[in-house]
Amino acid sequence: MKKKKIPMRKCIISNEMHPKKDMIRVVINKEGEIFADATGKKQGRGAYVLKDVSLVEKAQQKEVLENFFNVSKETLEPLYKEIIRLIYREEIPK
Repeated sequence: MKKKKIPMRKCIISNEMHPKKDMIRVVINKEGEIFADATGKKQGRGAYVLKDVSLVEKAQQKEVLENFFNVSKETLEPLYKEIIRLIYREEIPK
């Protein structure tokens, strides 16, 4: 039996390759709206962030996403909170 290929994506914060399931996609669409895409299927230019709260907090301090998407810090403040909320939501056992 063949092994199923695991899709890998590169985290823009840590620059490491991880399975797509372990990542959250951040998307900017044509209108300039930036949001976290938990499904990974929304249209727009996307970047992947590892599901690690400490890594996201470090990225917020270093302004990694601001530089990647060329936007201001105030614009992405709610996005960082949304990413952290998505991480905690998936950690809660169902």
